[in-house]
Amino acid sequence: MEMDEDFDGVHFGAFADNYLVAVVSLFHNDGEYQFRKFAVTPARQGKGIGAEMLEYITDYARHEGGTRLWCNARSTAISFYVKHGFTSTGKIFTRDDIDYEVLSKPLN
Repeated sequence: MEMDEDFDGVHFGAFADNYLVAVVSLFHNDGEYQFRKFAVTPARQGKGIGAEMLEYITDYARHEGGTRLWCNARSTAISFYVKHGFTSTGKIFTRDDIDYEVLSKPLN
């Protein structure tokens, strides 16, 4: 899905056997970085690629001077993010019949 603000982001991909198997977009605003459109192909899920991508964008945002990394996490993925140091901000919402929770992680 393409969005108008995509041109303002930095986009990352992971490849395996010359195939794109994971993507994530990172957006900077006032010292904070939000990541969106984080996806790993179903056949590659559970194999550590998502964790490596998350670590990479965390390091990238920190290196760029970011103070916080955050996302709108689907309720089904919250445990993955918590395992990687994210905590709830307490904000929960539903969009297009999907439940989300805003999670964040300090970078300093």
